[in-house]
Amino acid sequence: MEKVVIIGTGCAGLTAALYTARANLKPVVLTGCMPGGLLTTTSIVENFPGFPEGIDGYELMVRMQKQAERFGAQIKFGCVEAIDATRQPFVLTVDGEPIEAETIIIASGAGHRHLGLESEHLLEKKGVTYCATCDGALPMFRNQPLVVVGGGDSACEEATYLTRFASIVYLIHRRDSLRASKVMAERTLAHDKIKPIWDSAVTEVLDVKQDKVTAVRVKNLKTGTESLIDCAGLFVAIGHLPNTQLFKGLIDMDEAGYIIPTRGAATNVEGIFVAGDCADAIYRQAVTAAGMGCAAAIEAERYLAARLE
Repeated sequence: MEKVVIIGTGCAGLTAALYTARANLKPVVLTGCMPGGLLTTTSIVENFPGFPEGIDGYELMVRMQKQAERFGAQIKFGCVEAIDATRQPFVLTVDGEPIEAETIIIASGAGHRHLGLESEHLLEKKGVTYCATCDGALPMFRNQPLVVVGGGDSACEEATYLTRFASIVYLIHRRDSLRASKVMAERTLAHDKIKPIWDSAVTEVLDVKQDKVTAVRVKNLKTGTESLIDCAGLFVAIGHLPNTQLFKGLIDMDEAGYIIPTRGAATNVEGIFVAGDCADAIYRQAVTAAGMGCAAAIEAERYLAARLE
């Protein structure tokens, strides 16, 4: 039986692993289906303290994992399929195998929200992407028209970043104004390479037959008219979905699926704690996730100590 099982190896999970490992709890850290989390898809992280020149997202996660392993954390590759929280110890089913745990720290993170189009799915990584900083500099996108979908800060950041490489960036938004912060919106709309397409939605990505993105079909939501926009890439920036489907019905969460802590990092199930983007719909930063991982680890340690008294 394990004292601590941590679900997720992003900033929150690996920080929790570091703290519980240093407390000699020998945590088992389950990687999930995306080892290292979303940060591994980011090229340069410039806002994580301690790296004045910035650091590659993948390298940062490798360093955090090595640091946790140095103190005894055990990294286990696998996805959690089920959790039985009706008994103590808890039982997790990981790739068909049971693991017993006295405490669980959920740090499962979040994933990119998709448009939900079949053509989007079929052309993913063939011109459809969810990270401009990861893919924007690829040769296939250089000096080509590109499309960004979204209206928040993330979409504006993606569109602005892509102006370094694209001939023009079409910013498609369902409303007639951006949801982004005022400064970000003004900066984006003032850029001569960014052309907003208001009150519109992408209904199809072309061309599946050519196995690459050649255009998007756009529908004006007010008039119903459709048009084609030629482009070499579609960058979807419409938010994130917390990776919490597994815990539905077990752990309290809001309508969007974000886990709701009851106090600090504790959940409604005694002995199960939460950290990171799966419980954070506001900040979603690497540094805040790390801080939440630290808090969850300390609370798990105190919970285990109290059980021994």
